Parts: sequence; structure tokens; C-alpha cells
Amino acid sequence: MRIPGQIHRLPTHASLTGRRAMHTKQRSLPAAYYRGGTSRAVFFKQEDLPHNRKDWDSIFRSVIGSPDPYGRQLDGMGGGISSLSKVCVVGKSTHHDADVDYTFISLGIKNTDVDYSSNCGNMSSAVGPFAVDSRLFPLKNSRDSASVRIHNTNTGKIIHSSFPVVDGEAAADGDFSIDGVAGTAARVQLDFINPAGSVTGKLLPTGNVTDTFDGIPATCIDAANPCVFVRAADLGVEGNLTPDEIAAQPGLLSRLDSIRRQAGVKMGLADTPAAVTGSIPKIALVARPCSSGSGDGEQKQTSADVDLLARALSVGQPHKAVPITVALALAAAARVPGSTVAEVVGGKEPVDGAGITIGHASGNLLVGANFENDGALASATVFRTARRLFEGRIFWKNENST
Repeated sequence: MRIPGQIHRLPTHASLTGRRAMHTKQRSLPAAYYRGGTSRAVFFKQEDLPHNRKDWDSIFRSVIGSPDPYGRQLDGMGGGISSLSKVCVVGKSTHHDADVDYTFISLGIKNTDVDYSSNCGNMSSAVGPFAVDSRLFPLKNSRDSASVRIHNTNTGKIIHSSFPVVDGEAAADGDFSIDGVAGTAARVQLDFINPAGSVTGKLLPTGNVTDTFDGIPATCIDAANPCVFVRAADLGVEGNLTPDEIAAQPGLLSRLDSIRRQAGVKMGLADTPAAVTGSIPKIALVARPCSSGSGDGEQKQTSADVDLLARALSVGQPHKAVPITVALALAAAARVPGSTVAEVVGGKEPVDGAGITIGHASGNLLVGANFENDGALASATVFRTARRLFEGRIFWKNENST
């Protein structure tokens, strides 16, 4: 019964649950936030993180906002899609051919996955600028450019990153643009050195140019990251689908994931399909471009513009552009006779003699490829842009906080 003049308070969460809420102070670390290519990630100096790497996972999950059953990562720095659910750690080099070490971490959105098994080519473009901006790579004298040798610890591979600098910091302004990112910025050149066999140690991990999974021919290749390429036509779909159209195709995502998981086992990445990680192998649909006409609307993806069409998945989601490591693998696969990619390219002269031009979901990408006389991929080059978005301290709370 309500008594006149008495203040009635709503029950607290603690009284509703029968236990007293425990309040703890948020923790924080120095960090920065960078866009790299068509992705974004939180950057940490390795020296600022706990020495015991077992303590990293809980920090990264809370910083990014995972797991989030709503799929938005609203309580962290993630953005609800795989290209925005990333962390990069940069530290002193442990490799004699590199200036810095770089570890890439992909985080699940709705689950607790913290995946160290692969590299991200897009975020690789921000590693050199971060190394300069954070003074991990001190510039000598007055220079207007920098070249940072990066050791990716996920794959053991070396990447050379070259970009302009201004007053001791990585330049942001420039006249170079990439499809999928609005505006222009300073150009970052990435040279992936000897990218073949990044995880499995072999360009063709199964020993075959093509394998068959669920009745679909597929090429399994390991260059920059293990990848699986299947022809869109073999799955009964067009090669110029948008990401939304891929997601809307009945059963397509589940079929692609089934192929990807079986390929992962045959590539030696896991013992069972269920144990294959979400990040590798990557999988992409490949197709011939339109022979004439407007192609994919304003993207100009006719046979006069691109050598092939590719639509990639990333952690189960249709990618809005193309992972750079997938683009590098496509460049390698195009030179393997009999591969699904080589058959799509069809042996015609490339659109650009500098490499292979890929039509992806947001535009086109040229991958410059350098091959040895025996056909081995010696290096591959892509051009991206990157920009520091903020730096300061980033806060996280304990995973068991209520």
C-alpha cells in the first residue's frame, strides 16, 4: 500500500538478483586506432600489454566489444562486421630481416573467438605508419619517406611498407584513392616477400591443383593466407553479386562454408571440419568479367577493365571489398595452370601488364606480381592507404563484470 508522503524507489538490480552489484574501476592502456585499407583496428605496442599472452584475449574482447549477441559491438570499438573487429600488436623485431614485429588478431562478433592464425593484408598497410608515429621505428635525420620492414608473426612472412612522412609522422594527405574508401590519402606501397606457403609451407597444400568438395571443383592455395577458390558458375550464381545478394542467396553461405571447412582439413589446418577456424582458409567465388557493356554498374568491371571477378567471404560474412591476402593468393593462383582461377582468366593478356586486376564488391584492385623463372611467386605488391584516427588510452572492463 502506498503511504502518503513516503518516497518509493524502484528496486535495484542487486535487489532483483538477490546479490549486491560489485563495482570495479575500468582498466586502461595506451592505444591507437587506425584505418588500414578497407579495415580498421585497435593498435597496441607490445611493450604496453601484459607479458603473459594468456591475458591478452580478455583485454581484446572487451576493447572490441565481443561477444555481442546483438552483433553490433556497441560496447567496444568493433563495428559489427569482420573488417572492423580487429586488433594489431606491434613491437620490437625478433627477425633479422625486419624492423618491427606485427601480430594480427581477428575477433568474433557474437562469439568469444580470438584468432591469431592469419594475417590481414589491409591492416598491414597501417603497421608501418603506426611504427613511425609511435616511435617504434625512429626516423633518421630529416626524411620525406620511410620504408619499414615488417615481420608478420602470424605467418612468419616479411612485408616491406613504404610511405611518405611529414615532420616525423606518417603522411595522411595525398592524391591516391582506393575503391571502398571515400576520398584520397597518402599512398602506402606493400611488398609481400615470398608470400607462398604462409601457413602450410606449400603453395599447393593439398598437393593438387584442384580438389572436389561437395561436388564442386576448388583450388586450395597458400599465398599470404591459405585460400580456396571456387567458380561462381559451378555454384549456379553470377560472379557480380553484391554482398547483400550473396547473403540472400538461399543456402549459398552454408555451401561455401562447408567447402571451406573441408578444404581446411585437406590443407592440414585442422583435423575436423568443425575445428577449422573462422578466419582461414579464406574462400572466394571467381568468375569471368562481362565481355562488354557497363559491367557492374559504375564499377567498370568488363573484360576490358578487369581480369576476373572475385567475391570473398571473411569470417562467414560476404566481404564488402576483398581481403588483400585473398588478392595476393588470386595473383598466384592465376599463374597455376588448371586452377579454377587460371581457367577463369583464360590465358588472355592481362588488362595491366604490371599484374592482375581484380574486380571486387567495391571496385577494382591491381596486384603486381613478380615471378621466378620456375613460376614461383617471389613477391607481390599492392597499394593501399592508411590513417591514424586517434591515439590515447583505451578502456576495458573485466569480462566477469555485471
